[in-house]
Amino acid sequence: MYKSPDLIRLKLTLPETLKGSRLDLALATLLPDHSRMTIQRWIREQHVSINGQKSTTPRDKVKGLEEVIICAPKAIQPAYEAEDMNLDIVFEDETLLIINKPAGLVVHPAPGHPGSTLLNALLHHAPALADLPRAGIVHRLDRETSGLLVIAKTQPALHSLTKQLRARTIKRIYDAVVSGTVISGGTVDAPIGRHPVQRKRMAVTEEGRPSVTHYRVSERFRQHTRLVVQLETGRTHQIRVHMAHVGFPLFGDPVYGGRLQLPKKAGPELILLLRGFRRQALHAKKLGLIHPITGKSLEFEAPLPEDLQTLIQGLRNDTKETKEAK
Repeated sequence: MYKSPDLIRLKLTLPETLKGSRLDLALATLLPDHSRMTIQRWIREQHVSINGQKSTTPRDKVKGLEEVIICAPKAIQPAYEAEDMNLDIVFEDETLLIINKPAGLVVHPAPGHPGSTLLNALLHHAPALADLPRAGIVHRLDRETSGLLVIAKTQPALHSLTKQLRARTIKRIYDAVVSGTVISGGTVDAPIGRHPVQRKRMAVTEEGRPSVTHYRVSERFRQHTRLVVQLETGRTHQIRVHMAHVGFPLFGDPVYGGRLQLPKKAGPELILLLRGFRRQALHAKKLGLIHPITGKSLEFEAPLPEDLQTLIQGLRNDTKETKEAK
């Protein structure tokens, strides 16, 4: 029987261990090569049959042992242009690529940013990445967040890293400066979804996806705090939304940071520094993962970019001078 190369055909049986799970979550667990959003689209467009009946609701609960048949059109890979751009490569072999992304670089083409993105640069650096979804980019950083990103160079590597990401075993640690004085570390466990009114923003909402962020204090200033933040999940804008939710927004965040508040009796140099810092003070400094081929545990670290070093040193100097003046 002829099978169209433009169709994805899958047949599987739902294990009893997934009894009570949502259909989309159950299928995402069994099909790690496909995103949950893709699976939800297949269900809504009636490309998924459960025991011979078309299913249209991702929230349906599974009972276990159902026979699932998926016959869905393959997604058409957009054709992006390769662009010769400088990349700060931390590590590379035939399987993995670790990049230290500068602030200001968009990761993936989108409306308003059709080119000059990390993806365009990756296609020039390694043209074979054009055969992988999103050119092998496993996770993203916001445009104005700097730091480490992992890119898979092969389909097996992409499968392994995606699986590690979903299992929450990829270690992602950030350096952050927030507004306000944080007394002690903690954990924010609050679901994140689209803002109900401002659709370009994210928000803590009951309808959102489970989201967990851990943080601890590494340095205190007069009216700001430097934190070490670790992601357990990886939602859009997660650290920015969670820290604003607990009353300590990232300094410089143009979306969630609120109005600039200067420390009392701040000197002219500090005022100029704080007013001139135009991005969220967030840097992905550490990345830990298991190598998809060797199975070895790898950890990478990226130094603080110059603008964050200058910000932290300015806050540190202000704190010291204020204490000495008392």
